[in-house]
Amino acid sequence: MIGLPQATADIARIRSHRLKIYFDGGCRPNPGAIEIAVVARGQAYISRDVGYGTSNDAEWLALIEAVRIALSLGKPDFVLIGDSATVVNQANGLWKCRSADLQNHLRAFRDLTLSLGKVQIRQVKRSQNLAGIALARSH
Repeated sequence: MIGLPQATADIARIRSHRLKIYFDGGCRPNPGAIEIAVVARGQAYISRDVGYGTSNDAEWLALIEAVRIALSLGKPDFVLIGDSATVVNQANGLWKCRSADLQNHLRAFRDLTLSLGKVQIRQVKRSQNLAGIALARSH
Protein backbone atom coordinates (compact mmCIF):
# COMPACT_ATOMS: atom_id res chain seq x y z
CA MET A 1 0.00 0.00 0.00
CA ILE A 2 1.24 3.50 -0.85
CA GLY A 3 1.50 5.93 2.03
CA LEU A 4 -0.38 9.25 1.90
CA PRO A 5 2.71 11.44 1.30
CA GLN A 6 3.81 9.17 -1.58
CA ALA A 7 0.32 9.10 -3.11
CA THR A 8 0.10 12.90 -2.92
CA ALA A 9 3.50 13.23 -4.59
CA ASP A 10 2.45 10.78 -7.32
CA ILE A 11 -0.74 12.72 -8.02
CA ALA A 12 1.18 16.02 -8.18
CA ARG A 13 3.70 14.48 -10.62
CA ILE A 14 0.94 13.12 -12.84
CA ARG A 15 -0.89 16.46 -12.89
CA SER A 16 2.31 18.33 -13.79
CA HIS A 17 2.66 16.12 -16.89
CA ARG A 18 -0.81 16.94 -18.17
CA LEU A 19 -0.87 18.94 -21.35
CA LYS A 20 -2.21 22.40 -20.53
CA ILE A 21 -4.37 23.87 -23.27
CA TYR A 22 -5.43 27.49 -22.89
CA PHE A 23 -8.45 28.88 -24.74
CA ASP A 24 -10.00 32.32 -25.17
CA GLY A 25 -12.52 33.95 -27.44
CA GLY A 26 -13.80 37.42 -28.05
CA CYS A 27 -15.89 39.53 -30.36
CA ARG A 28 -15.92 43.14 -31.45
CA PRO A 29 -18.41 44.65 -30.73
CA ASN A 30 -20.47 42.36 -28.51
CA PRO A 31 -22.26 40.81 -30.33
CA GLY A 32 -19.95 40.99 -33.30
CA ALA A 33 -17.28 39.21 -35.32
CA ILE A 34 -15.81 36.33 -33.32
CA GLU A 35 -12.11 35.53 -32.96
CA ILE A 36 -10.61 32.70 -30.94
CA ALA A 37 -7.21 31.57 -29.69
CA VAL A 38 -5.84 28.34 -28.30
CA VAL A 39 -2.33 27.81 -26.91
CA ALA A 40 -0.91 24.30 -26.60
CA ARG A 41 2.74 23.28 -26.25
CA GLY A 42 3.81 26.90 -26.71
CA GLN A 43 2.06 27.15 -30.08
CA ALA A 44 -0.67 29.77 -30.54
CA TYR A 45 -3.58 28.87 -32.83
CA ILE A 46 -5.50 32.03 -33.71
CA SER A 47 -8.61 32.14 -35.87
CA ARG A 48 -10.32 35.36 -36.88
CA ASP A 49 -13.76 35.87 -38.34
CA VAL A 50 -15.07 32.58 -36.93
CA GLY A 51 -18.60 33.88 -37.26
CA TYR A 52 -20.90 36.34 -35.57
CA GLY A 53 -22.11 36.08 -32.00
CA THR A 54 -21.71 37.07 -28.38
CA SER A 55 -18.68 36.88 -26.13
CA ASN A 56 -20.11 33.65 -24.67
CA ASP A 57 -20.37 32.17 -28.16
CA ALA A 58 -16.74 33.14 -28.75
CA GLU A 59 -15.58 31.49 -25.51
CA TRP A 60 -17.51 28.31 -26.31
CA LEU A 61 -16.06 28.14 -29.84
CA ALA A 62 -12.58 28.59 -28.38
CA LEU A 63 -13.19 25.75 -25.89
CA ILE A 64 -14.44 23.46 -28.66
CA GLU A 65 -11.38 24.30 -30.79
CA ALA A 66 -9.14 23.58 -27.79
CA VAL A 67 -10.62 20.07 -27.56
CA ARG A 68 -10.08 19.53 -31.29
CA ILE A 69 -6.45 20.58 -30.97
CA ALA A 70 -5.94 18.33 -27.93
CA LEU A 71 -7.36 15.39 -29.87
CA SER A 72 -5.18 16.17 -32.90
CA LEU A 73 -2.08 16.15 -30.68
CA GLY A 74 -2.96 12.63 -29.54
CA LYS A 75 -2.56 13.55 -25.89
CA PRO A 76 -5.39 11.99 -23.86
CA ASP A 77 -4.28 13.54 -20.57
CA PHE A 78 -4.94 17.27 -20.82
CA VAL A 79 -6.52 20.11 -18.91
CA LEU A 80 -8.42 22.94 -20.59
CA ILE A 81 -7.81 26.37 -19.11
CA GLY A 82 -9.87 29.49 -19.77
CA ASP A 83 -10.86 32.72 -18.07
CA SER A 84 -14.62 32.69 -18.69
CA ALA A 85 -16.39 31.71 -15.47
CA THR A 86 -19.62 31.23 -17.43
CA VAL A 87 -18.21 28.79 -19.99
CA VAL A 88 -16.03 26.89 -17.51
CA ASN A 89 -18.97 26.40 -15.14
CA GLN A 90 -21.39 25.51 -17.93
CA ALA A 91 -18.96 22.99 -19.47
CA ASN A 92 -18.35 21.47 -16.02
CA GLY A 93 -22.12 21.07 -15.57
CA LEU A 94 -22.33 23.51 -12.65
CA TRP A 95 -24.38 26.19 -14.45
CA LYS A 96 -27.17 25.81 -17.00
CA CYS A 97 -26.94 26.96 -20.59
CA ARG A 98 -30.07 29.05 -20.89
CA SER A 99 -30.12 29.91 -24.60
CA ALA A 100 -30.48 27.47 -27.49
CA ASP A 101 -27.14 28.65 -28.94
CA LEU A 102 -25.27 27.89 -25.72
CA GLN A 103 -27.01 24.53 -25.43
CA ASN A 104 -25.81 23.75 -28.97
CA HIS A 105 -22.23 24.65 -27.99
CA LEU A 106 -22.48 22.42 -24.91
CA ARG A 107 -23.80 19.57 -27.05
CA ALA A 108 -20.92 19.98 -29.54
CA PHE A 109 -18.43 19.99 -26.65
CA ARG A 110 -19.95 16.85 -25.12
CA ASP A 111 -19.99 15.07 -28.49
CA LEU A 112 -16.26 15.77 -28.89
CA THR A 113 -15.37 14.66 -25.37
CA LEU A 114 -17.74 11.72 -25.02
CA SER A 115 -15.04 9.11 -25.59
CA LEU A 116 -12.65 10.85 -23.17
CA GLY A 117 -14.76 10.56 -20.04
CA LYS A 118 -14.51 13.46 -17.62
CA VAL A 119 -12.50 16.33 -19.06
CA GLN A 120 -10.87 18.73 -16.63
CA ILE A 121 -11.63 22.40 -17.27
CA ARG A 122 -10.20 25.09 -15.01
CA GLN A 123 -10.69 28.81 -14.74
CA VAL A 124 -7.78 31.21 -14.37
CA LYS A 125 -7.54 34.98 -14.15
CA ARG A 126 -7.55 36.77 -17.49
CA SER A 127 -3.94 37.84 -16.89
CA GLN A 128 -2.91 34.15 -16.61
CA ASN A 129 -4.68 32.98 -19.76
CA LEU A 130 -1.97 32.44 -22.38
CA ALA A 131 -4.57 32.25 -25.16
CA GLY A 132 -6.02 35.61 -24.17
CA ILE A 133 -2.53 37.11 -24.10
CA ALA A 134 -1.79 35.66 -27.57
CA LEU A 135 -5.07 36.97 -28.94
CA ALA A 136 -4.45 40.47 -27.56
CA ARG A 137 -0.90 40.56 -28.95
CA SER A 138 -2.00 39.46 -32.39
CA HIS A 139 -3.80 42.74 -33.08
